[in-house]
Amino acid sequence: MKILAIESSCDETAAAVVEDGRKVLSSVIASQVSEHIVYGGVVPEIASRMHAQAISGVVSKAMSDAGVGYGDIDAVAVTYAPGLIGALLVGVNFAKGLAYSAGLPLVPVHHLRSHIAANYITHTDLEPPFLCLVVSGGHSHIVAVRDYTDFEIIGRTRDDAAGECMDKAARAMGLPYPGGVNLDRISAEGDPSLYKLPHPRVDGSEYDFSFSGLKTAVVNIIHNSKQKGIEVSVPDLGAACIETVTDCLVNNTVKAAESYGFDKIVMAGGVSANSRLRKRMSDVCASKGWQLYMPHLSLCGDNAAMVGAQAYYEFKEGEIAGSDLNAFATMPIDG
Repeated sequence: MKILAIESSCDETAAAVVEDGRKVLSSVIASQVSEHIVYGGVVPEIASRMHAQAISGVVSKAMSDAGVGYGDIDAVAVTYAPGLIGALLVGVNFAKGLAYSAGLPLVPVHHLRSHIAANYITHTDLEPPFLCLVVSGGHSHIVAVRDYTDFEIIGRTRDDAAGECMDKAARAMGLPYPGGVNLDRISAEGDPSLYKLPHPRVDGSEYDFSFSGLKTAVVNIIHNSKQKGIEVSVPDLGAACIETVTDCLVNNTVKAAESYGFDKIVMAGGVSANSRLRKRMSDVCASKGWQLYMPHLSLCGDNAAMVGAQAYYEFKEGEIAGSDLNAFATMPIDG
């Protein structure tokens, strides 16, 4: 089964052709980083306009690279939630028109489910059930994946996401967009012990996260140092920030795995590319004898191949949308 997938939830216009949920025949991504870097983050209106400009060419190239025509495609899949509403609407409306004109079924796909499915491409032997830590710029979840379309949220952030915390901390340190990536690079040689940061916890919800206070603590250190004429060591403060975020993510995931009886751990989302998080999770899982699955670095960020992977399983479960499909800025993964 070949599925043409479209992704436009944030600042990447992407299309891919995926076969049987595991084999990527093509994957094309048009990045907008160079456009947003001058603003220090994604500007939704600019993102929407750039999606509209790029989407037709991106889809055409994905079809060409895969060497297929629309007669070879079994369905069109598209990310419809969650994300920037204007950006999502570009992809949804394009996919609806394309599916209608080609006479193909339209498969709506949840963005976070897609991130999890990126692991099915990297690890063709991976099957549910497993526990997944989904971490990105907008989301931080611990999810029990019971089956390909059966999800249970065990823990989530109560305020900022892990990626948002690192992005904003990086911006406060004067690092360019994308903050999390640049923070990871500059912190590689930093000493995290030189700055003391809080490890926020949520009372009564041992698997939930809270990163807003951590972000504020980093900003306060920078402001206080400037007021005193003390130079901040960006590599050291960056390392401390990443180390603290990693502590929270790993510790809660381990507690959830032990409580719910999981020995198969999966990571997904843009922050799963963070070098420190990958190493810490690898070390912890190895010490406990658990299996760990992480997506290839090229599949951590937003892409359409992961949409096509999840769409295969959604399609098999009969998840077909009509011409009234809408986009949604927020939607739970288990909805």
